[in-house]
Amino acid sequence: MRSDVGALEKKWLRLRSLVRHIRHVSFVDFVLVSGSMATGEATEESDFDLLVGARAGRIFTVRFFAAGLFEFLGVRRRSADGKGKSRDKICLNHFVTPQSYRLGEPHNEYWAYLYRHLMPIYGKKEAIEVFFDANTWANEPIYRGPSSIRREWSLISVVGEWLFGGRLGNWLEKRLKRYEVKRIERNLASSLGYKPVVRYDDAELRFHTDTRRIEEWCLRNTLTKQ
Repeated sequence: MRSDVGALEKKWLRLRSLVRHIRHVSFVDFVLVSGSMATGEATEESDFDLLVGARAGRIFTVRFFAAGLFEFLGVRRRSADGKGKSRDKICLNHFVTPQSYRLGEPHNEYWAYLYRHLMPIYGKKEAIEVFFDANTWANEPIYRGPSSIRREWSLISVVGEWLFGGRLGNWLEKRLKRYEVKRIERNLASSLGYKPVVRYDDAELRFHTDTRRIEEWCLRNTLTKQ
């Protein structure tokens, strides 16, 4: 069920106010809104799916501090959140680096539909353009224009990139990777569902732990065309 225009606008205002905080996280190149918020199919109970573009060699650093930020704000969605508990929470289920901008195959109608509707909300316009150019298989994106993109200056982010842009950052990335991989694997042991699509390495962090809904969407779309 689609939300009415007024309710959707309120959710967008809420989402924008939350995403603004990510300017304090170093090495974030861009943030794209995905899922029901981008396609206009959100309800009042919907969460906020985000695709985060991280600097090469800093993906685990970005995830650690982004997750910690939204956890501190009390708006990070967790896998244990059930119906009624995920409303207006940030779902960080996909991080990419330049090496993984192009979505891994197979590319079905669902992913094409989703990627056409990805909406830039924060970041470097140049990096966003490179991302969309890498995904031409999904056809021209609907929201490619710059009107919705914001990138605000943050002293915290600037200092963080200065401190952790070299060897110290490499050291931190390795340790955060070790820490996060252990937590990821422990959580996946109890959360994997139907035909999961999961990847966690230096190039990409992707957590679609249950794709039954995707298969059902593709089936409905096929039947509608018949």
